[in-house]
Amino acid sequence: MQSTVNYLWHTDDLLGQGATASVYKARNKKSGELVAVKVFNTASYLRPREVQVREFEVLRKLNHQNIVKLFAVEETGGSRQKVLVMEYCSSGSLLSVLESPENAFGLPEEEFLVVLRCVAHVNALSGPKDSLPPKVSPRHEAVPGQRASSPLSAVAGMNHLRENGIVHRDIKPGNILRLLGEEGQSIYKLTDFGAARELDDDEKFVSVYGTEEYLHPDMYERAVLRKPQQKTFGVTVDLWSIGVTLYHAATGSLPFVPFGGPRRNKEMMYRITTEKPAGAIAGTQKEENGPLEWSYTLPVTCRLSLGLQSQLVPILANILEVEQAKCWGFDQFFAETSDILQRVIVHVFSLSQAVLHHVYIHAHNTIAIFLEAVYEQTRVAPQHQKFLFEGHFWVLEPNLSAQHIAHTTASSPLTLLSTASETPKGLAFKDPAQDIPKFFPKVDLQADYTTAKSVLGAGYQALWLARTLLAGQELMLRGLYWCVETFQATCRRTLEVTRMALLFLSSSLGTESVAGMTEMQELKKVTELRSRLRALAEALSRCSHSITESQTSLSNLRSELLKNRDQVHADRSIQQIQYCLDKMNLIYKQFKKSRMRPGLGYNEEQIHKLDKVNFSRLAKRLLQLFQETCVQKYQTSLVTHGRWMREVHETRNHLRMVGCSVAAYNTEAQGAQESLSKILDQVSHQLLQDRTREAQVSPPLTAPYPSPALTDLVLQMQELCEEMKLLAFDLQDNNRVIEGLSRPPSAPDS
Repeated sequence: MQSTVNYLWHTDDLLGQGATASVYKARNKKSGELVAVKVFNTASYLRPREVQVREFEVLRKLNHQNIVKLFAVEETGGSRQKVLVMEYCSSGSLLSVLESPENAFGLPEEEFLVVLRCVAHVNALSGPKDSLPPKVSPRHEAVPGQRASSPLSAVAGMNHLRENGIVHRDIKPGNILRLLGEEGQSIYKLTDFGAARELDDDEKFVSVYGTEEYLHPDMYERAVLRKPQQKTFGVTVDLWSIGVTLYHAATGSLPFVPFGGPRRNKEMMYRITTEKPAGAIAGTQKEENGPLEWSYTLPVTCRLSLGLQSQLVPILANILEVEQAKCWGFDQFFAETSDILQRVIVHVFSLSQAVLHHVYIHAHNTIAIFLEAVYEQTRVAPQHQKFLFEGHFWVLEPNLSAQHIAHTTASSPLTLLSTASETPKGLAFKDPAQDIPKFFPKVDLQADYTTAKSVLGAGYQALWLARTLLAGQELMLRGLYWCVETFQATCRRTLEVTRMALLFLSSSLGTESVAGMTEMQELKKVTELRSRLRALAEALSRCSHSITESQTSLSNLRSELLKNRDQVHADRSIQQIQYCLDKMNLIYKQFKKSRMRPGLGYNEEQIHKLDKVNFSRLAKRLLQLFQETCVQKYQTSLVTHGRWMREVHETRNHLRMVGCSVAAYNTEAQGAQESLSKILDQVSHQLLQDRTREAQVSPPLTAPYPSPALTDLVLQMQELCEEMKLLAFDLQDNNRVIEGLSRPPSAPDS
């Protein structure tokens, strides 16, 4: 046990160890509160006095939620070693999070954004303001009077920390600690300011600190390769370290990897970082003495959405730049990261692609900008974008603010309909079974642990993909179901209007000609009009029959969708994969514990061999489930989805044409009815005049009014015309709905 005046710790509770100090978990003697104590060793006192006190001074100067707090500086009782008493972060570091097999291929998007926010906050301390103003593109221009949407914006942290003009010089995942907040959220805090120092605007430094994988190439050349050079370093060296850290968090691996690894091939490591082309964010050498391969995008195994990747990649490309003159400054870096963090995410599921997109948009932007962002990811032009949300059409007016867009989630996105009929491509992914290692027959505790960790990481990637593929199937079925329901409602409405028109036409055609009309010139016109109305009635009857057929087809499709939805809900492959992972995880933890031992006894070694066999069997079963159940079902669902989408497109186009025909027939019928009404009105008026003249010559036996049959016919025609006008209004409204579902197939996409 060791102690200071107020704190007590055991040397077994080691949290971390470096060249000059060790960090332990300790307790306050009075309150029992857990803290972390950094105890400096003898070697630390060989450093110059100003270097020894620098960390104390830096921590005392800084006060930020994303920096580990300094509580006190004390001394041990006997050796009087300096002890920093600091905030204890119980959940390890970002490195330990990334070392977990669950994150072998990078963090989930939500967690990565937390890391980005915390790194953007605290790394404002990496240096003073740049001398040049940031180059902000038009998409980042703020609306006058518009404030950032997040109270924890990166700018707030930047303003506080940049005032202190400090460069950290050892930014890496191991120096970003993690703790859980009261609501279970991750909070990341920068620690280890042993290499930090204050630096003015144009001041340079020559001393070298840091961890080699995260070092700026100029510092790497001197510190690792030991090559003499006269270069000085500015505050932007931290930006390189931030870039490597963010790439590591996004992908689970380092961006620059020579054959054999960074620590084994240092010359090639330096060559990769210095020869990197502009715009490249990663470089690897896959064969000994082989060529270098450059990447300009994040790998397909990355879990970040393409929407976030499109925002992140330009940042990485501009801070992973060797030449300091070409590298972004901190103002530009924080402007761009703040821009990402202040955006809202709109989840959009493209029904024609069968892909879920994350669209990052500012709340103060217009919907027109959102529609363009959707186009960038889906290639569906704004004029051809129609959206459904929770089963209803969601009309987006381009001039309105993006705040009017519905609140979406990954499980409840906007569903995008496109007029183009294309084969769904689905999610692009890499099979986790590719390139996974196998156990060597010989017992090698370190090698067995490493192999188990890699295989388990592939298993967790398979689980994540399986969940993503299953969620995609659910979104496909749900989106199609909503389309079918919408089209059925359109069918019912069109059919109702068509039947009303037929009823009115039948009523008109069923009325007999009145007596006295046979001698009139208008009889021929009446006959022609009635013949025309009869033809229209027959055409509307055919439309009614066609709509009924569409209803039957949609009902059949609806039944298929419900059947497939039940099958998706009954799928248990996720639970089976999770079961295999739980069993594998127990063996992995045992391997992790065993690797720290010098060797195993005979019985323990036999158990270890059996564990390897069981682990391999479980891994084979897991990957088999993924490939033969999850992937095959997904691929089958894509084929079926494509067939159903073609049916939906055909039905939509058919309904549009039928709706147009009904509208045209209705217009024509309305004109015929009005003509017929006018003729009958004229006949009625003429008969009335004739009867009046006859009455003046001789007293009438009956009242001088037209016959009841003719009067009823005229009134019926007038009523029918009014009904047809209402019918025309209904059809116009109905056609607007149909037109909203589709454009003519020949319409261009852009």
